[in-house]
Amino acid sequence: MSFAEVHAAHPWDEVLSSVQRKTDADVLRALARAEADSADLEDFKALISPAAAPHLERMARLSHERTLRRYGRTMQLFAPAYLSNECQNVCTYCGFSAGNKVPRRTLNPGEILREAGALKKLGFDHLLILTGESNKVEVPYFVQALDLLRPHFSSLSMEVQPMETAEYAKLRRHGLNAVLVYQETYHRETYNVHHPKGRKSDFAYRLDAPDRVGAAGVHKIGLGALFGLEDWRAECFFTALHLRWLERKHWQSRYSVSFPRIRPHEGELQPKVEMTDRDLVQAICAFRLLSSEVELTLSTRESRKFRDHACRVGVTAMSAGSHTNPGGYAEGREASLEQFAIEDDRSPDEVAAMLRAHGYEPVWKDWDPSYDRPVALA
Repeated sequence: MSFAEVHAAHPWDEVLSSVQRKTDADVLRALARAEADSADLEDFKALISPAAAPHLERMARLSHERTLRRYGRTMQLFAPAYLSNECQNVCTYCGFSAGNKVPRRTLNPGEILREAGALKKLGFDHLLILTGESNKVEVPYFVQALDLLRPHFSSLSMEVQPMETAEYAKLRRHGLNAVLVYQETYHRETYNVHHPKGRKSDFAYRLDAPDRVGAAGVHKIGLGALFGLEDWRAECFFTALHLRWLERKHWQSRYSVSFPRIRPHEGELQPKVEMTDRDLVQAICAFRLLSSEVELTLSTRESRKFRDHACRVGVTAMSAGSHTNPGGYAEGREASLEQFAIEDDRSPDEVAAMLRAHGYEPVWKDWDPSYDRPVALA
């Protein structure tokens, strides 16, 4: 059975109604099960429900304690490196959307290496490679980029278009450690509204992409929804459902969940549904109480004030000093179109200093190439 079939077996309106019907007693039961490390998806529904809002302080405390037990006082820092803003998709929420009449750019090998040098000077050893989706940035381009970057970084992740299993396997052989494939929204009809043209308009192909990543043996798989397109509680449930399904099928991979909210961009789509700061804290805590193992990521889309708080309630990875335009680290934000406006514009050193002030150790990489080498048996 594919995840697309699992998804189809959970009608959106029924899921949302089930979440809304959760009671205070359901929340207390879920919290007790979370303390025993035995929370399931029904408990998760209770933890993201309106009934859980009065229990947010307890949720945050439990989430903090569970995160410390598993990860200690560490925070992984990474940088998103945009190699191209050329895109053939029409996505209503994205500055790279094909309909936006803006200058396009794809970095050549020399420009990629200049970005690498600028990022290394900032202290990063973990890079997230991003592009738009176009025929100029496909597997041969990614192979070239990985080969250029691998000597300079211990950890290389990628957030690009969905691919086939064999293509992911090829990229893994060239040093790819993790793949992030955000569904954007798990509501099929809403997905179709916001992705009217381009390869990204295929809802089912994108939905099953993480399964293909797992089948290729990639070390880590990232999931997430773009909050603001649809009801955040239902989006969280389907993300959790997806996570649980993948964990059972591809148990050798690690997993991460991200929590992006719609930010200003070229096109200025307004969120259909608001997700407040308290709602986002509730979602983060609910995922931590569902799973001690999953990595939870927060980007520079969020304000410095919010990130300073969230680092203590369950988040384990943060971007820092982000530029969302190709060439941005070597040349600045005016080099080309940004995908979206960032909110926390502190430098990596400033974010690291904030973490140390809270008693956390910044960690600048997510993987080590030595893990990929065959072990000689005695």
